Amino acid sequence: MPRSVNSVASRARRKKILKQTKGYWGARKNVITIAKNVLEKGLTYAYRDRKQKKRNFRALWIQRINAGVRPYGLSYSQFMGKVHANKIDLNRKVLADLAMNNPDAFKAVVESVK
Repeated sequence: MPRSVNSVASRARRKKILKQTKGYWGARKNVITIAKNVLEKGLTYAYRDRKQKKRNFRALWIQRINAGVRPYGLSYSQFMGKVHANKIDLNRKVLADLAMNNPDAFKAVVESVK
């Protein structure tokens, strides 16, 4: 009995990999073994960096809030402590946006917690 190989499925798997590596440089886009390795590594980085993105944005918001409250004689930790003590339900993202783009509204928040 002749050996049976499922070439349709094999080709589909390879095409799927090459479709995902479209736009890569050199052999990374058209040599299946190289493309498979590069794609796997890229997907690993993508998974990792989806988590890191959240960390980086939180750090950015903290820096912006800190820079925004310093002129009012507060540090970031003092300000956030007072925000929580006064039960103001504004998260860091919103506070950072106010500090950057709407200083008057941010000043009102700072005055309300002092």
